[in-house]
Amino acid sequence: MSAEIGVTLQEFQKQCRINKVKKWERFSEWIKCICVVTFDLNLGQVLEFVYPPEFVPKEQEASNICYMAFPDSNSGCMGDTKFHFSLRAVDKPSISKSISVAESTALNEYSPVRASNQSHFWGFVYFRQKKDSNIPRGYFQKSFIIMTSLPYYNLFFEVLTQLAPKYFSDGNIVIKNACQLINREWPSPQAGVLSLNLFEYNYQIFLPKMHSENIQNKKNNNLKLPNSNKEINLTSKIIYSVNEFDLFSSLEFILENLYTIWELVLTAEPIIVVGTSPADCSIMVQTLIALINPLQYYAEARPYFTIHDSEFKEFTKKYKNAYSPVILGVTNPFFVKLLTDWPHKILLADNQINLQQHIHSKYMNTNNSNTSGNNFDKTPLGNKTIPANFGAISSDALAPGLYTKYRPFLKKDKTLLNKVLHGIKTNRPAHVQTALIRRNLLELTQSFMIPLERYVASLMPLQKTINPFRLTPNAGVFNLDDFLSTLEHSGPHLTSTLKGDWRGLYRRFFYTPNFNGWYKSRRSELQLALQKIQMQTLSSTNFKVWAQDKQEVEIVDMMLKLKQKLNLYANKSSKLNYLNDINNTGTKVQLKLQINCLRESLPIDIKDVVNI
Repeated sequence: MSAEIGVTLQEFQKQCRINKVKKWERFSEWIKCICVVTFDLNLGQVLEFVYPPEFVPKEQEASNICYMAFPDSNSGCMGDTKFHFSLRAVDKPSISKSISVAESTALNEYSPVRASNQSHFWGFVYFRQKKDSNIPRGYFQKSFIIMTSLPYYNLFFEVLTQLAPKYFSDGNIVIKNACQLINREWPSPQAGVLSLNLFEYNYQIFLPKMHSENIQNKKNNNLKLPNSNKEINLTSKIIYSVNEFDLFSSLEFILENLYTIWELVLTAEPIIVVGTSPADCSIMVQTLIALINPLQYYAEARPYFTIHDSEFKEFTKKYKNAYSPVILGVTNPFFVKLLTDWPHKILLADNQINLQQHIHSKYMNTNNSNTSGNNFDKTPLGNKTIPANFGAISSDALAPGLYTKYRPFLKKDKTLLNKVLHGIKTNRPAHVQTALIRRNLLELTQSFMIPLERYVASLMPLQKTINPFRLTPNAGVFNLDDFLSTLEHSGPHLTSTLKGDWRGLYRRFFYTPNFNGWYKSRRSELQLALQKIQMQTLSSTNFKVWAQDKQEVEIVDMMLKLKQKLNLYANKSSKLNYLNDINNTGTKVQLKLQINCLRESLPIDIKDVVNI
């Protein structure tokens, strides 16, 4: 009896927890929780406050968050610093208890920069450090952190900028009120223009679908200022892109290596970004990932990484004489000494803003009289071979830039580079420079991917081979040699002016996480398309004629199969649900009619028993 009561109590407690989580369902579609990390003289960095309390991180997650929340001691970040990090969730983590259908859709459909999933979280940090003689250590150090599954950098940095100073002024009540407001008023993440109210601000954001038009083409048509009575007194902030950074400002000092870096990211090569500020490192890592848009980056990336991270050994250990495919942003000089043979390193300046000014003056003094030739070849910056004693050299003594022994497969586009160089000399606005770079790299990535997309589409079985009475056929398997044989007549040279060893680049790409992730996604889409075609075939089949010479067991078996197909539509977690088109409703209705038709063909005694 006591065991029975115990089970009932556990079920009751479980239901209470579920109800508490459901209370924050809308909030958790956007944000998992808001944390405050402070420095304790005896314990170090500790989690001081978490809200909502239903989403307190597990012990390992909390430890990672605490270590990521503060810049390394050598960074010397005084005042306020904003940066972001990414961490892997622990199995069945507390902060991922209720990932909803809307959030899952947002992760899969509206996050084009990096493949997002429920196993990773993003932390957006507002760190404050200032002298305080009343504290034994002499410094006030505290971080305000937004934890989320959505990599919407520009949105959450805006929210962070609004909330963190309020918190430092008024305390925890700011966090509680903000969470309740978001839970009450924010809509679910979905494609299109969304209006998000938060205290005195109204954020107008646009969420594009993965394969929609470039967001730059939609600026004027989609985002409009609020005009409802509820929003009339709010300050409007229009965020044209939730996840695009200023590429030019980040890449200007390594512009000559742009196409080499594009290849490194495309082929998921291990890259370490070394700087003195987590803000510079995290932005650079995200910039690198964005270079291969619209292809998703499927390898690991840590915008800010410390020696205390639980994956430290995993990412810094060699496997079969090679490092893991990962991009790490670090500020601790220990990494430079530890990873002496790391194949690709990008060193940032102590102050990226000063570096931009330095580069600008260098370019301005480079042969101003001739703007039509290959001026870029005369610029002072270039990639640097990794010295044999790289780890022994202080990072302060090394010039900022790319250090690598990698030999690119493709030749760089000097036309683009000279256009950007001319823009530097003529003080062209940074956003225009960024648009030039983004457009060029977008076209390059598309040129690279179009032959792959065309080949995968050819693996789709012919529609006439789909039999309603057999299992759904599988798409063909990708064969590298077969694919390479198609390049002569339908290769990237048809759409790109870049010359080089395209075949070699494809061979290297084939063995990377980026290819595996892309191929797995495309193959899944093909299988879903085949499922839809077979369902439509089943919905139009004459089962009344088919059942005339069938045994009862065969008819019941077919009813079960139809019911199973029908459940694919009812299952909210099924990707088939996101492939809805105008025919889906008709297909579902027709499948139900087909089941009823088969039931009517059964004898009365069996018909009354079968409940499908």
